[in-house]
Amino acid sequence: MAHTSDIPADDWSEELDDKPGTDYAKRRPISRLTVLRAIAEVRMWWRDGVIADLDHVATIERVRGESLLTSRYVFMTAMSAGIAILGLLLSSPAVVIGAMLLSPLMNPIIGTGFSLATGDADWLRRCGKALAAGSIFAILFCALIVFLSPLQTVTEEIAARTRPNLFDLLVALFSALAGSYAVIRGREGTIVGVAIATALMPPLAVVGFGLATFNWTVFAGALGLFVTNLVTIGLTAAVMAKLYGFESDATKRKGKLQSLVILTVFIVMAVPLGFSLRTIAWEANGQRIVNQEVADAFSERARVDQPIVNWDSEPIAVSASVFTPEFSADADSEVAKRLERRLGRPVVVTIDQFQVGTDPGAAEQAALAQARAREAAEASERQIASLGRSLALIAGVDRQDVLLDRDNRRAQATAAPLEGMALAGYRELERRLERTAPGWTVELRPPLVSLPELGVGEEGLDTKNSRKLALILWAARRTGLRITLSGSEKALETVTGALGEERRRVDMRASESGDTVTAAWSTTATGQN
Repeated sequence: MAHTSDIPADDWSEELDDKPGTDYAKRRPISRLTVLRAIAEVRMWWRDGVIADLDHVATIERVRGESLLTSRYVFMTAMSAGIAILGLLLSSPAVVIGAMLLSPLMNPIIGTGFSLATGDADWLRRCGKALAAGSIFAILFCALIVFLSPLQTVTEEIAARTRPNLFDLLVALFSALAGSYAVIRGREGTIVGVAIATALMPPLAVVGFGLATFNWTVFAGALGLFVTNLVTIGLTAAVMAKLYGFESDATKRKGKLQSLVILTVFIVMAVPLGFSLRTIAWEANGQRIVNQEVADAFSERARVDQPIVNWDSEPIAVSASVFTPEFSADADSEVAKRLERRLGRPVVVTIDQFQVGTDPGAAEQAALAQARAREAAEASERQIASLGRSLALIAGVDRQDVLLDRDNRRAQATAAPLEGMALAGYRELERRLERTAPGWTVELRPPLVSLPELGVGEEGLDTKNSRKLALILWAARRTGLRITLSGSEKALETVTGALGEERRRVDMRASESGDTVTAAWSTTATGQN
């Protein structure tokens, strides 16, 4: 690199010549030498004015001591995980924030970045061990709490951490820059705010929830958010450490390769997250278009309440309330046509028009009178949307695969096969979701998994086997398929007596003697009830 002392005096005079009256159009453009000189001066300022006063050894020792696996680290991880999962189950943001403040996961991630910058393989291995142990322990601890908890419903707080996007990556990036700077400059108090911003523990708690409930959609979405935060913070910390001179001679030689790898990782993560963000941005822009088209369909004296849009339905459902002195009979169809043209998707529009007087304040007065009714309708719509999202997450399917019948208040979905999930698990998932939606009938159609065997004693079916029979009948109702029961004539006779009116859903097949009745799926449909 050229320094100012190496530049000939003639070049200095030529570059700095700025005589009065000189025409700017005739001046020479900034030369490459001037640019190099400026870069050299910036590097000199950074080296002598910023990095020189840092105690690199003390900083490394402090970061190393806080990033290893210790008993305190394990205890604080357990407490943070427990608080996080309880806050998520209760849908309490305040409790979740408390878990973020306690989480010690930021320390080994920052340590990973510094070990990468300094090329310390042993330190990197020990940070990875601490991070892996803390993450796995937090997931299993949260899964245990969810398994023992009577609350196992997907809440809004849980659902909010299953859809990572590009903004999450940017939040982690900026938070890592702030956290690394605070560590390097000895301002650890800033880490508290960084821990809240990146929210490392809540996604891990949601991963544990997905594991406990065998909901792999929730599991994968939350794990993606955690990995996004982890990788972004670690690599950004490495870049900041190298920038502030925390690197060995070996890492300096490999600097370009490391920078290329880090840039590649960021790009690879940003692409899928960008697609997710594009969907969110499209919905936000679509809401603006809906507001504009509904307002343009009426006169300036009309008052339009915020339209409600259900993006998950097919076609898109738009509902709005308008207070207007002039009733428009074709407003629904006209707005629907314009929205279909601008959004490129089928749209169903329902506009409730309330005709008011011509007084300029009549529309506002009518809107105020309708405010409470509208608030109740919005709350109901939010409940329906939340029910649809929760059922899709529990069933492990896309939102458009969930059928919501508003008129009959019925929600239906066909569950995707979940490894290790028995028939009773699907029945329990349906019950738990139904308890969260009073007034709604939730129907979760299970996959064709193995049916339980029935044990028939001398006194007939005991309580345990009666529940198994009820479970078999539930599966027959949900799938619409008949069930074939095989066993001895005596055992089948006992089961037939317990079936009652449900006898029409099963076929009997007598076999060898014994007190066991096996159940199997049939290809004959019975119709769902």
